Amino acid sequence: MKALQIIKYGTIKDGLSLNEIEKPKIKPKDVLIEVKAASLNPIDYKIIEGHLKDMISLKLPTTIGYDVSGVVVEKGAEVHNLEIGSEVYSRVPQEQMGTIAEYVAVTSELVAKKPKNASFEEAAALPLTGLTAIQALERVGLKENDRILIHAGSGGVGSFAIQYAKAKGAIVYTTTSTKNVDWVKALGADRVIDYTTEDYKEVANNLDIVFDTLGKDYTFDAFDIIKEGGKVTTLVGPPDKDTAKQMGIKDYQLPERLSHLIEKKSAQYALTWMQPNVEQLDIIAAMVEDETIKPIIDLIYAIEDGIAAYEYLATGSAKGKVIISLS
Repeated sequence: MKALQIIKYGTIKDGLSLNEIEKPKIKPKDVLIEVKAASLNPIDYKIIEGHLKDMISLKLPTTIGYDVSGVVVEKGAEVHNLEIGSEVYSRVPQEQMGTIAEYVAVTSELVAKKPKNASFEEAAALPLTGLTAIQALERVGLKENDRILIHAGSGGVGSFAIQYAKAKGAIVYTTTSTKNVDWVKALGADRVIDYTTEDYKEVANNLDIVFDTLGKDYTFDAFDIIKEGGKVTTLVGPPDKDTAKQMGIKDYQLPERLSHLIEKKSAQYALTWMQPNVEQLDIIAAMVEDETIKPIIDLIYAIEDGIAAYEYLATGSAKGKVIISLS
């Protein structure tokens, strides 16, 4: 079968290769999914470039990709929640990474039935971004009438998070570039901040929550615009102590600057290290089926053009998700 594989750490062009490999064999609790579509995520090219090799151990060559939608074509003897022919989607666990391929074996407990009204390409756009947004926002208890700033509203996580926060009844601020202002506003954001012409810190302040998807100074600056007792939820800032433990980091201490900011504002701070979750996939499917959430796709590529797809994703200019279609 065809599979897009990491063959060495380095640039996307040099590090990836479309190879012919054997179809995976399933274990008793696995299903074999014939892949119809898979989506690309920034974590993928960060792995290719070697930035995560101290955290994620890989034996190269290895197939890339975490998001998948497709059809169950085989099931293990201990699988009872899915049938042959079920149309499904999943964010696969780390040890089963490899969705940019014609087939992938996945633990059935992490596989959900895809939204009935979504194409395979639309379904593939949802798992990682949807789970990431939900887990990050629920960890800080997002609720009705919360005033929240979501950074990078045109990205995969940002575009999902805007829709999810609005469904919760929150008042949503978001940042994007000039060309995407109207597009992001159509997702439901109450105030879209054009970061090329406006200073978001002057527009959004006294907030209940900041959702930091950018890291670096954005993480620390979030404390300037939350209210006393506000919350900062991040995907890329330093770990909090609970997440550091989850990530296997021993004897972890918060950076002094971050600790000071948390204490100064009596703030809650959390880094989300997203975990696959089938119950949340079911929630996402239901929200898509009732049209509360709309999958957002930028471009669709064939697997033969997978390297070009990753190079495009790495430019940071995608509006929503970049998809590999095998349909």
